[in-house]
Amino acid sequence: MKFFGAGSEKTEEKASAPSHEASGNAGRPVSVKDLEGFVDYVVKALVDYPDEVQVTTKTEGDDKVIWITCKKEDTGKIIGKKGKTIIALRALVAGAAGRMQNRVKVEVAD
Repeated sequence: MKFFGAGSEKTEEKASAPSHEASGNAGRPVSVKDLEGFVDYVVKALVDYPDEVQVTTKTEGDDKVIWITCKKEDTGKIIGKKGKTIIALRALVAGAAGRMQNRVKVEVAD
């Protein structure tokens, strides 16, 4: 096995060529509904009671807000230690929303 660029040129071309088959929905813009589904998927994977999780989207001015409602004992799992989990989730959603020239926030209901 060869490492660090010692491979053949064909191998290098394959590695650098973009794969449209792997991306699945290349070129399709992300919608707020897609982001809501993403948040729902991630939150349900984190909590102990996934059946109790509700994710809804509301419009506040020009912004969209994705609200997460769950059992009281699961809120800590969504927020994470020092807020790291919710910060990461907000960053992913904000980044995807920015690509569609939109603002989307994520909030956890008390």
